[in-house]
Amino acid sequence: MGELNFGRILRRTAMFADRTAVIDLGTGHESTYAQQLERVGHLCGVLRGLGVSGGDRVAVMAGGSHVYVELWQACLAGAAVIHPINNRLAPDELVHVLTDSGTTVMFVDATFAPVVAGLRDRLPGIREVVLIETSGETDAPVDSRLEDLLAATDDRALPAEPDDDAMAVLMYTGGTTGLPKGVVLAQRAVALVIYRMHIAAPLNGDTRFLAFLPMFHMAGVSAWGLFPVTGGAVVVQPAFVPAHANEAIRDHAITHVGSVPTMLAMMLQDPDFEPSMFESLRLVMYGAAPMPAALLDRMMATWPALEFFQAYGMTECAATVTGLDPEDHRRGGDRLRSVGRPCVGVELAIRTPGDADPVATGEIGEIWVRCDSAMTEYWNQREMTAASLVDGWYRTGDAGRLDELGYLFLEDRVKDMIVTGGENVYSIEVENAIGTHPAVKQVAVVGVPDETWGELVHAVVVTDEGAVTAAELGAHAREQIAGYKVPRSWAFRTEPLPLSAAGKVLKRALRDEVAGS
Repeated sequence: MGELNFGRILRRTAMFADRTAVIDLGTGHESTYAQQLERVGHLCGVLRGLGVSGGDRVAVMAGGSHVYVELWQACLAGAAVIHPINNRLAPDELVHVLTDSGTTVMFVDATFAPVVAGLRDRLPGIREVVLIETSGETDAPVDSRLEDLLAATDDRALPAEPDDDAMAVLMYTGGTTGLPKGVVLAQRAVALVIYRMHIAAPLNGDTRFLAFLPMFHMAGVSAWGLFPVTGGAVVVQPAFVPAHANEAIRDHAITHVGSVPTMLAMMLQDPDFEPSMFESLRLVMYGAAPMPAALLDRMMATWPALEFFQAYGMTECAATVTGLDPEDHRRGGDRLRSVGRPCVGVELAIRTPGDADPVATGEIGEIWVRCDSAMTEYWNQREMTAASLVDGWYRTGDAGRLDELGYLFLEDRVKDMIVTGGENVYSIEVENAIGTHPAVKQVAVVGVPDETWGELVHAVVVTDEGAVTAAELGAHAREQIAGYKVPRSWAFRTEPLPLSAAGKVLKRALRDEVAGS
């Protein structure tokens, strides 16, 4: 038994008993830390009553709510392995992750209960679907309701602290094979990223954090994981709506937000936005996509006392591995184009993609990361795990360079990943979906710059003239992949795609074509 587990962190909240822990703007629920600890223990009792033990996977498919926070905390306390579901997955993707994970118990809210009900005959492994009653009623069939289960059990005990190396999270990310792959994170990884963020960013008991990022992302750690350490309050919104976020900051004296740059741009572009809405803000934490220089300049000029922290990371390392801190932002200059320096405990290396040799300072190569928050494995993917975890290092697949002071600059994505509005899209997933249409001869998918979304998914399709339309291909792709992965723009051609000498599509040439058009 060690100290790097969430159970140890959760028990610490007893010292903040009377402080506000969570405010749920969707339901009006508000709890102190004492009440929160009681509710989490009660949930642990419910999970035991459902036959769930520490190593069992429990899926959650829901919008943001105090119950989602409690489920995260109950599972991480040792009651189960949490399997948060990306609620934008297409039906085939959803069936894959629930089957591949071996999940038997699933929590859904009224919004997503009909989705799961429609797939239930394809999910024989799911023996219990529990309705979270935070988003209204539903006629969709479920096996039980959480409130009924809570009322039926007096078991309110937290489990014994889990081992630091115990499996804690199973989170699926976009896959280069066309299906999401499961990332296994241990208790140690969760605890370390929580402590790492506290070292990197100023957080304390007076913090009031607005949580509107999806709780199925590791970025959701800001809602369920950061504040049990210091006793700050989390204000939860069910989903991101720019106007609602602006109003919440003003009405609840929010001091900290975590956001994707696209969301910040939308908030400032809202027709009812006024600069006074942000008067209470002290820190903006952002990541998942580059911050447009014009947006950052505007915010720093409008609110000179507002501080910024940029995080770079990936699910495979439990989120944050580098940070561009408030002092870096105040200093300005070229390093604002970087994603900062390694966080405490993190080591970076830049190596050649082929033979993994180190490159000189300032040269571009593949980014390798070594830290104890790295994943244990890709679930049921032995070969992929062996290729990604090498001698204690995680190969990110991203390309970048380090300057002489250790600042990391991202240059490209080795794996052709597109970041659109903070969501990761692997081009091969989209290409596989479009390519199954009979009219498509060739297809290549690239990211193209966009002021609001960071990048847009763009498809270049080789087909006979007039054989198929963008609307038809979009509808065809949407049957297989999530809507945000479907291209926003299309180019049709009858000539073949440009190829390298090795027969690979020259995507850089395609990006140049789009830029020049």
